[in-house]
Amino acid sequence: MQHLTILTTGGTIDKIYFDDKSTFQIGEPQIGQILTSLGVNFTFDVQSLMRKDSLHMDAADRAAIRQAIEAQPHRHVLVTHGTDTMVDTARALSGLAGKVVVLTGALNPALFNQSDAVFNIGCAVGAVQTLPDGIYIAMNGRIWNPAQVRKNREANRFETDQ
Repeated sequence: MQHLTILTTGGTIDKIYFDDKSTFQIGEPQIGQILTSLGVNFTFDVQSLMRKDSLHMDAADRAAIRQAIEAQPHRHVLVTHGTDTMVDTARALSGLAGKVVVLTGALNPALFNQSDAVFNIGCAVGAVQTLPDGIYIAMNGRIWNPAQVRKNREANRFETDQ
């Protein structure tokens, strides 16, 4: 991998907490700062496509993500995405040719002390460098085929879709 393109769409990974409102809102993408602080040994760029909770994404949003990936000159693309509909978006991206695309996110905001964001990003970066062309999800320490995974909301983790 010579260069990694990162497309951000919002989701929990970028949520910030406002005390005065007692709500979460999606803030600036966190991944660039995370990768820089880790001292990664590759070049990357971060493009913010949207700042949406994935529950509010629709077919037009998924089409915009697909179009943005197709427009990238680089083969390796990492997409940060909300976990609730990450599988839906990954499935909508199937059939993209000549790209390794890995979607990842977090079950807790990256700014939280016990967030899984850094771990998931690390898994996604490793995956995007080593996997053949295709669409993948990196969550909970595993690389998933979007056709065979689901989010278990009760257990708050990804697992095999049975």
